[in-house]
Amino acid sequence: MSDAALQSYIDKWLAVQPQQRVALAFVDQKTYPGHIALAALEQEWLAAAYGIREPQVAATKLNWWAEELSGAAASGGRHPLTQVLFDDERAHVLPADRWVAPVLAGMAQLEEGTAADFPSQVAAASQLHGAIASLETAWWYGEQASPERATRVATLSHLLYSLLRLEEDAERDRLALPMARLARHSLSRQQLRTASAQREEAIRAQLDDLHAAWREADRLPGPLSAFRGLESRHGAALVSRARKAADPLDVLRKGQARQGPGVVWQAWQAARAWRKRVD
Repeated sequence: MSDAALQSYIDKWLAVQPQQRVALAFVDQKTYPGHIALAALEQEWLAAAYGIREPQVAATKLNWWAEELSGAAASGGRHPLTQVLFDDERAHVLPADRWVAPVLAGMAQLEEGTAADFPSQVAAASQLHGAIASLETAWWYGEQASPERATRVATLSHLLYSLLRLEEDAERDRLALPMARLARHSLSRQQLRTASAQREEAIRAQLDDLHAAWREADRLPGPLSAFRGLESRHGAALVSRARKAADPLDVLRKGQARQGPGVVWQAWQAARAWRKRVD
């Protein structure tokens, strides 16, 4: 296995979540290589499930992952990320279906259209992100730990990221805003591409729902990984700022790449919660 090949997948994850570079200061790569490999693997699954526009191509990619993970316990895996993960004893302790579940959930939602309303959005996205959160929680904390809070945070983080891509994904079957919100603000697909008073109101309404849902998520049972904990703190703070801004989409885009002292504090808090739980 090439270190450069492995690093390329980690870099792809960090390109989507640049704030996690700060978290790496608290999750040492030599001590916890599997924790980092799992985060990068999750990004590979999400890139296949959401980033490939042709469903058949995405299905082929995900099917490859299903085959890879089904045999990884016996073979050790062919992919650099799989090899790192299955070099760790905890990968062999987890049930085989725990590894395959996110891939199957990704395949199941490939051709889903735009959700009717915000609760439907959350329910639909929870299938894939819940499977990922369940695997992640079991990896970091063991099978006995509840994945409920991680599932909700992973789902909300996905909906927030989708909102960041509102303009780019305006022609896709699955839009970042639910149908009821588009209808309420008299928005067409084409109108999502350009700024307008109606679009800003719709984005702000979506952010209001995300803000309320994030507050509820904090009351759910279960721990968060250090990476998920930072993602949650960063996402919740970003939503809180953007919903009050004149141009919420601009605030979201600029805030996504922020890595200042506030992110360091969020990363430290997330890592502290993780260490306190496992120690």
